[in-house]
Amino acid sequence: MKAARTSIARCVIAECFGTFALVFIGTGAIVMNDVSGGVITHVGVALCFGLVVMAMIDAIGDVSGAHINPAVTVAFALAKRFPWSRVAPYIGAQIVGAVLASLALRALFTDHPTLGATIRSGAQAQSFTLEVILTLILMFVILRVANGAKERGVVASIA
Repeated sequence: MKAARTSIARCVIAECFGTFALVFIGTGAIVMNDVSGGVITHVGVALCFGLVVMAMIDAIGDVSGAHINPAVTVAFALAKRFPWSRVAPYIGAQIVGAVLASLALRALFTDHPTLGATIRSGAQAQSFTLEVILTLILMFVILRVANGAKERGVVASIA
C-alpha cells in the first residue's frame, strides 16, 4: 500500500492535526453560533464541518489519507484497504487531536455550558439508530470515492 511509504510519524502528526482542525472549527462553529444568538445558523455550522473536512482532505490526504475519524480508519481496515498495524496509532492521534481542540475551546470559552457537544433531542434508541444509519451512509460514500491510503483530488474532497 502507498501509505506504508509515508512514515508512521508523519501520518500520525497529519491525523492529529486534521482531527484538531475538524473539532476546533466544527465544534467552534457550534459554540460561536450559541454565543452569537444563532447568527451562524445550523446551515452555517454544517458548512463549517463540511468545508473543514474538504480542506483537510486536500491538505493532508496525500500524507495520511485524511481519515480524521476513527470510524473511517476502522472502515478502511475492515475493507482491507488500510493496514491494521496503523489503526491504533491513527485512532490514538485522532483522540489526541480532538482532546487538544476541545481543551483549546474550553480555554477560549470558559463559560459555555456544553462546548458544542452533540446532545440528543429524541429517545435514546431513536438517536442511536439515526447515528448508525448516518454513519453507514458516510462510510459508504467514503469507501466508494477514496482508496484509504492517499487521498488527493476533487472527487475525494467534494464527496
